[in-house]
Amino acid sequence: MREIVLSQSRVEGDHILYDASSLDQPAPNHFDPAWWRAQDRLAGEAQGRGSAYFLKGFDGDWVLRHFRRGGWIGRWVDDRYLFTGLERSRPFRELRLLARLCSAGLPVPRPVAARLSRQGLSYRADLLIEQVPGTPLGSLLESDQADMDAFRRVGSVIRRFHQAGVFHADLNARNILVSDQAVYLIDFDRGALRSPGAWKRHNLDRLQRSCKKILGPRWADEPRWGQAWLVLEQAYEVTNSA
Repeated sequence: MREIVLSQSRVEGDHILYDASSLDQPAPNHFDPAWWRAQDRLAGEAQGRGSAYFLKGFDGDWVLRHFRRGGWIGRWVDDRYLFTGLERSRPFRELRLLARLCSAGLPVPRPVAARLSRQGLSYRADLLIEQVPGTPLGSLLESDQADMDAFRRVGSVIRRFHQAGVFHADLNARNILVSDQAVYLIDFDRGALRSPGAWKRHNLDRLQRSCKKILGPRWADEPRWGQAWLVLEQAYEVTNSA
C-alpha cells in the first residue's frame, strides 16, 4: 500500500486537505453534488445522518459525505460545528486518520479530500473518500445472508485494527462492509489512535448491540446467531495470539 502524503490549500475561503495523487487542483465545486450531477458523474446517493453521494471520481469511484449532527443536538443544529482550529476539526482529523490507516495497509477507504467552510465561530464540512466494495454487515443480517465465514472474517479484521490501536467511535453493523475479497471498516468520524484499554471490549459490545437490534427477536430465537457471535470472538482472539 502506497503512503499517502496530504497537502493543504485555501480556495475561495474554504480550507481543503487533500491527496494530490487523487485530486490535483481541489476546488469547492468538488464538494458540491450539483456539480457532479452536471458533469454526469453522480452515480447515486444514500440518506442517513450524513448524506452520501456516490461519484465517478477522477481515479475511481468516490463517496462524498456531508457532515451532519446526530443525537439530540442534531434536532437544533443541522450541520454546523464549533471551530476550534483546523487540525482539531472533524473532517481534517478523519482524513488524516484514514491516511495513516491506509498507509499502514489496514482495510479502509483511501482518503481523497476534506473541506472545511468556516463561518465565524462555526464551520460546515465535507469528506471525499474512495468507494470500497462490499455489503454492510447489517444488510446481510437483514436479508439473512450473513454466514459464519463472514463473522469469522469480521472478527479477524476488527482485531487487526485493535492491535494497531485504532478506536472506531461507531463500530456498528452498518459500518462494516463485507465482500468476497475483503472486509472494510468505514466512517471514522471521531475515530482515534489509543493506547490499550477497555475501549476494545466496548467496541465489540457496541457491535453486538447493533447486531441484536437489527435481528430483533431472531437473535434469541435462532441459536445460529449466538454461534455466529462466538465465531467472531474466537477469530478475534486467534488473531490476537497470532
